[in-house]
Amino acid sequence: GQKRGPGRPPTYGKNRVSLAKRAGQQRGWQEVRVKTTKDREEVRSVKTFLATWRPAGGLIRVVILREVNGSWRAFLCTDPEASAEAIVQASLDRWAVEQTFHDLKEVEGAEQGQLRRVWSNVGAWNLNLWVHTLVEVWGWSRPVEELSDRTDRPWDDPERRPSHADRRKALQREMIEEEFQRISIPGPWLERFRPLVERLVRMVA
Repeated sequence: GQKRGPGRPPTYGKNRVSLAKRAGQQRGWQEVRVKTTKDREEVRSVKTFLATWRPAGGLIRVVILREVNGSWRAFLCTDPEASAEAIVQASLDRWAVEQTFHDLKEVEGAEQGQLRRVWSNVGAWNLNLWVHTLVEVWGWSRPVEELSDRTDRPWDDPERRPSHADRRKALQREMIEEEFQRISIPGPWLERFRPLVERLVRMVA
């Protein structure tokens, strides 16, 4: 029976949580240790609190993760008893899975197989998985300088870790160079052909 003003009433009331305000406050941050790629541990700053969200059915736990550059990301968990460390670790593990899917589709072309039989497509997908795995195993213990050469891309970050595409191109360059070494070319001609072959290898791979 209460009178209200014009317009639709707010869905979540007037006391809804503002993630931007929570992330901007300097109090309430805590540090957690999480594992990243190659089982390295990192210390991340997080802030956690309980809230209610209708699509999740009620009580949830919200975790705000602060990045090194000052930006932030928010995650939610339908288990209010979960710890902030477990939620952040699950999100990082999920990101690794998404990155693998991206490499399989965009780099290895796993989704481009269009064969006539169903099991032929399954076999092609299986081969793409093996190729992706073998490339990662080949470049696992190799130095970064050997896997990634960004001298021709001044706009790129030279400190960025090698991607799967960088590892794949490095393997292609090594295979082409090995084939070139097998060609029997006289010594004087070999020195003339070497710069040409090196430029060709960089164009191909």
